[in-house]
Amino acid sequence: MMSYEVTEKDLKEAETRYIETLDPFVLKIFPAKEKKKYVLLTYIIKLFKKGIKYTEKEINEILKPVYEDYVIIRRYLVDYQFLDRLDNGKAYWVK
Repeated sequence: MMSYEVTEKDLKEAETRYIETLDPFVLKIFPAKEKKKYVLLTYIIKLFKKGIKYTEKEINEILKPVYEDYVIIRRYLVDYQFLDRLDNGKAYWVK
């Protein structure tokens, strides 16, 4: 699992280059570089509440307005260990 030191500069760059609006949260593009993905995922995870179990459908409904390819965002949230899930994909939760 990759973890990065996220600086104020990283956040500012993300807000100007990749984020359309913060409220509601909408991305312009999702970057290819790993650290930039990680920075954006630190924003996206804030759309979810700790202690709640979500279905895949609920996760998708939250992510659909954020980015056209919401499935890739869901995958990265799990891959980068912001979200955890049951092996069968029936439940997701914030780590």
